[in-house]
Amino acid sequence: MTRPVDRPRGIASLIAAGVIALLVWCPPAVALNPALDVSQYAHTAWTIRDGFFSSRVLSIAQTPDGYVWLGTESGLFRFDGVRSVRWQPRGPTRLPHETIGELLVTPDGRLWIGTLGGLASLKDGRLTTYPELAGEVIGTLGQDSLGTVWAGTITIPSARLCAIRSAVQCAVHERLGNGVFSVLEDRGSLWVGAATGLWRWAPGDPTRVATPASSVSDVVRVNNGPLLIAMGDGIMQLAGEKLETYRIAGIDRPFGVRRLLLDRDGGLWIGTFREGLIHVDQGRVDRFTTADGLSSDTVNALYEDREGNIWVGTSEGLDRFRELAVTTISRKQGLAADGGNSVLAARDRTAWVATPDGVNRWSGGRTTIYRTRDGLPDNRVGSVFEDRAGRVLVATLRGIAAFDGSRFSRLLRSDPTRIVYNFVEDRAGGFWLSDQDQGLLRLVGEDVVTRIPWSALGHDDHATAMVADGTGRALWLGFYKGGVALVQDGAIRASYSAADGFGGGRVAALTLDREGALWAATAGGLSRIKDNHIITLTAANGLPCDGVHWTIEDADRALWMLTPCGLTRITSAALAAWLADPNRAVATTVFNSADGVRAQSTPIGFNPAAARLSDGRLWFAADNGIGVVDPRRLPVNSLPPPVHIEQVIADRQTHDVPAIGSAGLRLPALTRDLRIDYTALSLVAPERVRFRYKLEGWDRDWQDVGNRRQAFYANLPPRTYRFRVIAANNSGVWNETGASLAVSMDPAYYQTTWFPVLCVGVVVGLVWAAHRLRVGILEKYQSEISALNERLMKAQEQERIRIAGELHDGVMQEMLAATMMLGTAKRRVAGDSDAKTTIDKVQEKLIKVGTDIRQLSHDLHPPVLQEAGLPEAVRGYCEQFSTSSGIPVACDADEGVRDLSRGAALALFRIVQEALGNAAKHAHAKRITVRLTRSADDVSLAVSDDGAGFDPGQLGTSGGLGLIMMRERAGQLNGRFEFESAPGRGTTIRVVIPFR
Repeated sequence: MTRPVDRPRGIASLIAAGVIALLVWCPPAVALNPALDVSQYAHTAWTIRDGFFSSRVLSIAQTPDGYVWLGTESGLFRFDGVRSVRWQPRGPTRLPHETIGELLVTPDGRLWIGTLGGLASLKDGRLTTYPELAGEVIGTLGQDSLGTVWAGTITIPSARLCAIRSAVQCAVHERLGNGVFSVLEDRGSLWVGAATGLWRWAPGDPTRVATPASSVSDVVRVNNGPLLIAMGDGIMQLAGEKLETYRIAGIDRPFGVRRLLLDRDGGLWIGTFREGLIHVDQGRVDRFTTADGLSSDTVNALYEDREGNIWVGTSEGLDRFRELAVTTISRKQGLAADGGNSVLAARDRTAWVATPDGVNRWSGGRTTIYRTRDGLPDNRVGSVFEDRAGRVLVATLRGIAAFDGSRFSRLLRSDPTRIVYNFVEDRAGGFWLSDQDQGLLRLVGEDVVTRIPWSALGHDDHATAMVADGTGRALWLGFYKGGVALVQDGAIRASYSAADGFGGGRVAALTLDREGALWAATAGGLSRIKDNHIITLTAANGLPCDGVHWTIEDADRALWMLTPCGLTRITSAALAAWLADPNRAVATTVFNSADGVRAQSTPIGFNPAAARLSDGRLWFAADNGIGVVDPRRLPVNSLPPPVHIEQVIADRQTHDVPAIGSAGLRLPALTRDLRIDYTALSLVAPERVRFRYKLEGWDRDWQDVGNRRQAFYANLPPRTYRFRVIAANNSGVWNETGASLAVSMDPAYYQTTWFPVLCVGVVVGLVWAAHRLRVGILEKYQSEISALNERLMKAQEQERIRIAGELHDGVMQEMLAATMMLGTAKRRVAGDSDAKTTIDKVQEKLIKVGTDIRQLSHDLHPPVLQEAGLPEAVRGYCEQFSTSSGIPVACDADEGVRDLSRGAALALFRIVQEALGNAAKHAHAKRITVRLTRSADDVSLAVSDDGAGFDPGQLGTSGGLGLIMMRERAGQLNGRFEFESAPGRGTTIRVVIPFR
């Protein structure tokens, strides 16, 4: 048994009435669901008027690397689903003509290109032309089971049919007329569609099939059925020797057929001349035209790619059809209106859909629409409900009606309800209704027996969701402004709000699970109440966004919910894991507009909003119809996308990657800007392909860049890099191998290895010379600086001596005189006068101030420092400080320090004074140790205490002037100042100065 010839369609539209379609080799993959109408597939169009193409698309093919190739009137284009790039040959060989009418891909990956001026083929970037067909218009291309490529020409007066094996062999037969438009090998026969009809080919003696004497543009075999023959006025079918018209339901008049495509699921696609696209499956026929969004009603090419997408080339652009995860039932499929309010799966396996223009009943693949003529009070139907007896009730804007098997009858005899959001049946056979205006109603028979206003339940809004509790004696109500309440006997028994952890905002739906837990779909997330314990699932732990419109379980107990971000699915395992640990993130799958889900910012409001039918499919109400998802037939694209690096642009110079080869790309020195263009060939939803890339040698980790198809780098250092890119398709299947490219950057002369070595040598020499010069200068001025510091400290000390003298000889004498005057005044005051007591207090204050001034004068001018030297002065001051402060001070002063210069000695003495004062005033120390020692070249001073200590990081936030002054004194002596401290661990101050 032989395989049919794989072939394209196209160029005959330019010369004759027929155009050829391509059925190219491709591996098994997913396919479109043939049971759907074309309008229920995802459709994308790229048009000439939008600037995507400059001319008509005449032929389509896909090479094994995943690229789609488009033959147009203005050249050959390579398409990755996002970008269309005109292909240009790299060598001197050129295409025979710019108009590409026929494309064929053979299993070896070679792309055959039929043009208005001859034949060419492309393999591994190399273009080959065939002189035997130079100047010929190629009308068809195909390959038989033996590997022979067949090329038919359009030639006046007689066409040629050429077999291309190791050489080109052409046969001319005048009976073929002036054109060959299709070739098909089937069941050992080679069928040729020509300007004069259909022929069974045999070299030198073809046999004509008794078709009308008109051109045949296409031929396909319907599985094991008849041979279909596309002609200028319709389709003929040949079964054995019997030839008859192929009837298409709903189309009785002749119409021009230009393309035929049998997809891998057995669906027949018919491309017409000015009649659009026709889809036939098991007798079902539907059309897709410009009114539905097709780029043009004249179809030039049909093609099915390896992922099951259907491509349509038209006179105005390119169209793609793919299956959606969520399909829509609308008016075109028989729905009463393009919008659904609620949907019910009845126990008799029928489905009821309430719409703004009637209610639909779906049964056995057929639908019946009921409106006011069938007993409905109003065509605007909101909620729908089935009671325990199997009776279906619907709520309209003018009352409630019940279905009796053939028509509806009004149920309420009293005032009609307006907007009923929910029905609930109680154990006594009555019905509870939540009416927006009238409140909570109980209906028994045809009468309202109970009416509870919303205000009686403490609400100024109304209930938008309702469900009976587990006992059947109470109702859970969810309210428009948020919160839920358990109502029994007209009173609220329990209530929960956002303050209790319940989802905030409108409650759209309530359900009870098998364990009796209440689930609430709210504007603030999905809440669950069980035994007074509330947990809420939000965007913070897994939802795509907070709002939830409704929830429903599928047959596998996965939870589905509609959110403003799309339709969300949580598996039963993921949901159980979240219930066990509500703080963990839950894994979700989100279906959005790319999957066929219409975004809804707010709930429709009527119930039930979703239903699971007997076949397992989920139906849900949407503002454009009824959304349908089959959880067990979700389209999964299991083919990892081929990844390609297309070009590199370095400093505005473009490098074509196929021309670079495996050796990689070598870039010149000082290349600043680098851009790498890459792509992945998944054509189901190219906009949802995700990329990660990494420049090895520069990037530390993979860069997740979403669907961006370019990488940018600037000012890369010279070295060898390897750029790697991987991609995932719309179903999240990753091609982990991806593509890679080596990129080398040459260094400039100053970026070479030897240049830094040379520079370092020069710099070292210059630094050494500068160092020696600086050392000389420093040595020259060091003595001058030391002398200057010495003079400065002497001047400071002289100023202190002067101030001390002024305090002692001036202020103290004046205070002594004032004390004596007060004594004289006291003797003159009567003994019992209060003034004598006051004078005594003033004298005491003056004596204390005088004592303080005397101590200050002594501190400013310590005579012992001049007379006995620094060691004795330090020991004496420590003893005096210990006596006055009551803090034991251990003092060790090396006599070798006696010879220290007067200025340095004075500075160290002042540091001791400041350190001891700080320990007493700030540290509250209980013991202090002072050590003054000398080495050959240095004098060291250490003052330690066991006081409160402080955080060195907080130094400066609350003073710290004493430490600053001590550091400055040490700096003036070219010394080091260090301190250690920590809260509760005391403080140690160390000063080391040169001995001189």
